[in-house]
Amino acid sequence: MTESDLPVVQLTPGRWGDPAHPVDLPAAAVDALKHLGVRRPAAGPVDPVDRPGLTAAQLNFLAGVVGAEHVTTDLDSRWAHTRGYSTPDLLRHRAGDTSDMPDAVVYPGTHDEVLAVLAACSEHDLAVVPYSGGTSVVGGLAASRRFITVDLRRLDQLIEIDEVSRTATLQAGVRGPAAEALLADRGYTLGHFPQSYEGASIGGYAAARSSGQSSAGYGRFDQIVVGLTLATPRGTVELGRAPMSAAGPDLRQLVLGSEGAFGIITSVVVRIRPRPTERHFEGWRFENFEAGLTAIRRLAQDGPLPTVLRLSDEAETAVNLADPDVLGGGTGGVLAIVGFDGPYKQATAGVLTAAGGQNVGEGPGETWRVGRYRAPYLRDPLLDEGALVETLETAAFWAKVPALKAAVTEALVRSLTDQGTPPLVLCHVSHVYETGASLYFTVISAQTDDPVGQWRTAKAAASQAIAVAGGTISHHHGVGTDHREAYAEEIGPLAVEALQAVKNVLDPGRVLNPGILLT
Repeated sequence: MTESDLPVVQLTPGRWGDPAHPVDLPAAAVDALKHLGVRRPAAGPVDPVDRPGLTAAQLNFLAGVVGAEHVTTDLDSRWAHTRGYSTPDLLRHRAGDTSDMPDAVVYPGTHDEVLAVLAACSEHDLAVVPYSGGTSVVGGLAASRRFITVDLRRLDQLIEIDEVSRTATLQAGVRGPAAEALLADRGYTLGHFPQSYEGASIGGYAAARSSGQSSAGYGRFDQIVVGLTLATPRGTVELGRAPMSAAGPDLRQLVLGSEGAFGIITSVVVRIRPRPTERHFEGWRFENFEAGLTAIRRLAQDGPLPTVLRLSDEAETAVNLADPDVLGGGTGGVLAIVGFDGPYKQATAGVLTAAGGQNVGEGPGETWRVGRYRAPYLRDPLLDEGALVETLETAAFWAKVPALKAAVTEALVRSLTDQGTPPLVLCHVSHVYETGASLYFTVISAQTDDPVGQWRTAKAAASQAIAVAGGTISHHHGVGTDHREAYAEEIGPLAVEALQAVKNVLDPGRVLNPGILLT
């Protein structure tokens, strides 16, 4: 099965993934959690309680823009659009916390309707949160004041394919699997497969500067986008007349990653490529993380690069591949996953072998590929058992990566241990560049009586460690509200002031995603 065969999943409020295909924890995993002090909570999820929403006058003006049938105020619809899918989001959902619930959900069907909604909301001082897949994990869907959600699901068309230029124009509400299927019908692929693929959308990819598992071969989404259309309260911004230009700063990059603070992206023009006729995934064993890091750096800097290149540390390798036979019959070591869209590059194997790698065959690679989109399903049953499980990511130049990994790991272990919940911390490299790489951490521990506060304390310690070690606060999850202060410190007050000036020009009423990205 390829990505174009996967269905679009309508995510369950407060739980990740397809409710028709839940994942159960193996009994061995439940037993292992006990060694971390994990205990199943006595209480289950709490149902939300509705609260007053918009006035009749406000509802009438929204209905006048998109039609009454495209404005919903019932509790179920609003609850389904409350927050995203970070662990704090899910925990607050389980607690029935409605503090970030929108007052209405509006479903525009065209770019012009999005414009009209934004203009009307600006006139009536009503805050707006853009929404398509809803998969934010950094608090990107919770405005700092009462708001409506603008859901782009009706903007779900492939508008055009330019086979000469090899570009496609897609509306923002097209979900990942739908986009891939639409392109596959014409023999093309986008090549963008983040772990949120089942639920995420084209607009979300662009707004959050997404990165997918095949970034070594296809690039990040901001490298794939060559043009976009932005709706703002003051009108339309069209960007991307040519693939590259020296006509001033590239304003596409100002919009990409802006998380709805400057406007709502309604469509993008993206680079496409012919679908590969063959695919290969395999595993490579290295003695330790440092040796593996050196090997993948050589590929990133001197080539030849595979399409997929990722490296798990010792802890993650041990958890994900408990069978030592998979790693060539030995114990210990770390696992790299190497994937190719198209013919196998034997020269890549030569580089990895010369760097001390051992080819352990297609088994580990195929296991990873097949289970790639099922891994996030494990978080909900882990939370059910009473575990705290969350992720964070960063990136740095190659010279800083080892110290960054050590500093973040130590900060997480220290913070959670000080709270009486010593954790298991796993890490992998998932995206590589000539000059550096990303690090992705997974953290598992027992919950305290206040798991949201517990994680915030640990995340603050990790964020401080990232700053001191010279990493960025986010490689691909974005800023949202969770990283807002750290982002401001990272870029400095003058740069924040420049972004605020852009916000003031495009959104003078400051109704777009207030509190997200910028204060």
